[in-house]
Amino acid sequence: MNSFISDISASEYQEVVDVWEPSVRATHDFLQEEDIAYFKPLILEHYLDAVQLKAWRDEKNKILGFSGVADGNLEMLFIHPDSRGKGIGKTLLEYSITYLNVTKVDVNEQNEQAVGFYLKQGFTQIGRSEKDPTGKPYPILHLQLNP
Repeated sequence: MNSFISDISASEYQEVVDVWEPSVRATHDFLQEEDIAYFKPLILEHYLDAVQLKAWRDEKNKILGFSGVADGNLEMLFIHPDSRGKGIGKTLLEYSITYLNVTKVDVNEQNEQAVGFYLKQGFTQIGRSEKDPTGKPYPILHLQLNP
């Protein structure tokens, strides 16, 4: 399989959201349907423009996973459920640390798989917020990469 990491253009944002939504449904079982409906247009119309996006693509150039980084923070890392468990998330994270200077990530406390993933990759908890940045009642853990 000749997979690779590359930039994502604005013309591919719908494909990114098409990875984001099933990924969220597979990993964020604490979210309500109205939460997904709330976040989806924000992702498409605002959040993707606010980060440096990288895609993990298959040999046909299809996006299987993506990351978004801003100011040393990993703001998003989503892998399509059909591609989970293949090292894509770890590879995108390592790329983000090495080339995009990621040292921090915020993660939903209720997303136990993600919390475990980041802790295993060398992050430690440095803080906690009771609500997410939009004010919704989903606690956020603030993690930092160990030096």
